[in-house]
Amino acid sequence: MTALREAFATFRRAPLLSMLGVLTIAFSLFAFGLFGLVAVNIRNALRTVEERVEIRAFVIDGTQDEAVASAIVDIRAFPEVARVDYVSSEQALARARTELGEFSDVFEANVLPASIDIRLKPGFRDPTTVESVAKRLKSYDFVDDVRFGEDWIVKLYRLRAIATWVGVGLGLAFAIVAVIIIGSTIRIIVLARAREIAIMRLVGATNNFIRFPFLLEGFLQGVLGGLLALGMTWLTSTAISQSFFKTAFFEPSLAISGVLCGAVIGLLGSGFAVGRHLRRL
Repeated sequence: MTALREAFATFRRAPLLSMLGVLTIAFSLFAFGLFGLVAVNIRNALRTVEERVEIRAFVIDGTQDEAVASAIVDIRAFPEVARVDYVSSEQALARARTELGEFSDVFEANVLPASIDIRLKPGFRDPTTVESVAKRLKSYDFVDDVRFGEDWIVKLYRLRAIATWVGVGLGLAFAIVAVIIIGSTIRIIVLARAREIAIMRLVGATNNFIRFPFLLEGFLQGVLGGLLALGMTWLTSTAISQSFFKTAFFEPSLAISGVLCGAVIGLLGSGFAVGRHLRRL
């Protein structure tokens, strides 16, 4: 409780320096939050595209309905498969005329083969799994050809991998820069109280006793900065959604993690600054 009162007393004694620390954390996390917002929306966009991954097995004309029905039952039992649909030649023709209305006159009856359309479960849409399922479909005698857009799926997962690694790299860079900036800001606060710290050392205060209020102050600044950054990020996301295009915001667990990240950064920055100063005394 003494350390907590001391931390709040510091806010009152040096409001400008304390506010500087909060704003530094807030804007550092705000920049990180904007990047995170972009990453979340890119992930959602890729997930939406990934949901369209489909394997289409074309059926040879004249195949018995019983053989197709039996195969569909088998395919539905595949652990990777979420949904199986049989599309007759007539249904394929109607779909083509609807989707390609300007070329509707080109399509004639029985020009398109029947097919079995397979949708895969989440987590089973990577190129290796899709190709494995496609090979199993080719083993049926009545299957003429199997199409699943191999090049498109490979490029999709390559893009997702690049986005993930770039996100991790930039995220770490933002965090390191934030810790350095916040550490410098809190060091200014520590230097402003250098005389007070020196007196505490003279009367026998231990390093941990001196350090703890600063750590608590850094924690509080980190929480306040995290909340402020979260609010600014939400306002930015809302403005973009209203003025340009719909954007997704962070899930509650991710938002809470962002605030906790601010608290951790405040602790690290404060601990670094105080420890460096104490070593010089």
